[in-house]
Amino acid sequence: MGTVFAIVLVFVGCCSNVVSLELLVREFPGCGNIVTFAQFAFIALEGFIFETNFGRKKPAIPVSNYVIMVTMFFTVSVINNYALNFNIAMPLHMIFRSGSLIANMILGIIILKKRYSTSKYLSIALVSAGIFICTIMSAKQVNVANEGSEEEGFYAFLHWLVGIAMLTFALLMSARMGIFQETLYKQYGKHSKEALFYNHCLPLPGFLLLSTNIYNHCVYFSQSTPTVVPVVGLTIPIMWLYLLINVITQYVCIRGVFILTTECASLTVTLVVTLRKFLSLIFSIIYFQNPFTAWHWVGTAVVFIGTLLYTEVWSSVQTALRGPDVKDKKAE
Repeated sequence: MGTVFAIVLVFVGCCSNVVSLELLVREFPGCGNIVTFAQFAFIALEGFIFETNFGRKKPAIPVSNYVIMVTMFFTVSVINNYALNFNIAMPLHMIFRSGSLIANMILGIIILKKRYSTSKYLSIALVSAGIFICTIMSAKQVNVANEGSEEEGFYAFLHWLVGIAMLTFALLMSARMGIFQETLYKQYGKHSKEALFYNHCLPLPGFLLLSTNIYNHCVYFSQSTPTVVPVVGLTIPIMWLYLLINVITQYVCIRGVFILTTECASLTVTLVVTLRKFLSLIFSIIYFQNPFTAWHWVGTAVVFIGTLLYTEVWSSVQTALRGPDVKDKKAE
């Protein structure tokens, strides 16, 4: 029952979060900072009350380690959201972030000296090829969309390249954070809920550096079209309603993933998250009518085939189907 509940939370929470984020970004492309701040503040408040018992519970992992982790986590979150300012479409944003497998593998080989099977290397090659196809096709769309003058098109393309560079950096930084978190869990034991709180609480002072941008978007949000909140009956600016939905769905999404990691094997978690990304991508393309060519579909398919190959889903299915035979052989 816990597993089914967690999967429902992941699909409902994460998919709804993507929709609300796109509604925000379409109206104000530079609102990434206020969205990130609202998410961090909400999760930090919830963790302060229910995880740390209003600060009375001591952390199992030294705070100094969390400071390092939080610096990376804060950087990744801000850069990922800020990259949307650089002509990065939401479908490309989602596809690019699906490349976390290749980033994890590369850093795992370099830092942890890990070695992987041939199927793993093949899957990473597929993911890389898929991202490359989608990126190239999006680059062509940037050029076409800015045909006004050659100079304007060139600067628009450079602007877009900055966004790609930001996403690449965030991808590698996120993988490095995952490796650091893995070493901490091996040393101190798994404390995912505690890590979730500190990852969102400690970075809050850092948002002072972004206070002007956040304040400006507070003003923009307050000037948006008023709308009546269903059931409650309150009238609030529609952008604040979108932000509230985004914050709540982000929390539901993260909680769902947390429950799933405690209930299922990592393979199942990866598969669920991958399918969720794919569903979000398709919904974004169809509902918001984002430009998506046949080559984009090819690239997307290659990315997710590579991801599923990495998680060894087919091998697991075959093992499950051969389960009784394997047991009989072992018994003999």
